[in-house]
Amino acid sequence: MARRSLLLIPAILAAVLLAAPLQPRAAAYAATVDSLLPPAAAAAAALSFEEGYTQLFGDSNLMLHGGGKRVHIALDERTGAGFASRGAYHHGFFSASIKLPADYAAGVVVAFYMSNGDVYERTHDELDFEFLGNVRGREWRVQTNVYGNGSTAAGREERYGLWFDPTQDFHRYAILWSHDRITFYVDETPIREVVRTTSMGAQFPSKPMSLYATIWDGSSWATSGGRYKVNYKYAPYVAEFTDLGLHGCPAAADGSPAQPCEATMPPGQRSAMERFRARYMTYGYCYDRVRYPAPLPECGVGAEAEAFLPSGEARSTADRRGSRHGKRRRRTGGGADSAL
Repeated sequence: MARRSLLLIPAILAAVLLAAPLQPRAAAYAATVDSLLPPAAAAAAALSFEEGYTQLFGDSNLMLHGGGKRVHIALDERTGAGFASRGAYHHGFFSASIKLPADYAAGVVVAFYMSNGDVYERTHDELDFEFLGNVRGREWRVQTNVYGNGSTAAGREERYGLWFDPTQDFHRYAILWSHDRITFYVDETPIREVVRTTSMGAQFPSKPMSLYATIWDGSSWATSGGRYKVNYKYAPYVAEFTDLGLHGCPAAADGSPAQPCEATMPPGQRSAMERFRARYMTYGYCYDRVRYPAPLPECGVGAEAEAFLPSGEARSTADRRGSRHGKRRRRTGGGADSAL
């Protein structure tokens, strides 16, 4: 994938989607991304589910709809479900429109992520979107995480509220991964950027990865530190996926990328990210002095740390939780996975 393609994808996507309101958002998104990519990457993005993905587990808990354009994965008393891309990629832009289960969903975890754990068991890389279910009347939470070279002992979690109800409609979640940086997006808004630094060393993800989507029982930790668990009275819990995007450079036989990739966030997008983080970020590992008395080396902690408790939780959460039915609720507790 050429440097220019990765650089322009997010900025041009936003411009086209705003300028063409009459064109369906998904179609505009796909057409714009494809126009920026080399033919090989565009072809990979256009694969059907049968051509581009494979079921990992869950037998009948994975179902295809709309001629294979939509994928439903479900969690019930028997099992969860999941699927993965057939190929591995070394950098690119990976996305999906996702609708999460409604009603009581405590303990339920829906994950959309990249990983190479099946190839590098002890030195795997991973880029995570994790959606953490909640009790009725409380919002789903979104968590991102980054692992490199098996660095699972150093969790780099961040958690956020959302400005919409993710159970009512589809919303797009995307990961832009290049040689020098990783950017997480929600509906064309960047929410997190991880920049390769010398201090991170091999802990910056650098090996080819596949794209995964799963739903599973995280009762032991996902909601209030395990206080609220999956209640299978409300099963099946169904997560819906559509507009799956594999806009990546297939890895070469030796694991190297076909071309070097580089991405820089445009100034307007950086401002949007800063506004999002100031309002909706509810936990940051860089501010967690309980887990990390000394911040991890890539953490440039400044004056904004005053907005966070020693647990890493935001001090003021009324405007950081997102809203459901127009109401906002204050969170309690602390720690990386302890708050509702």
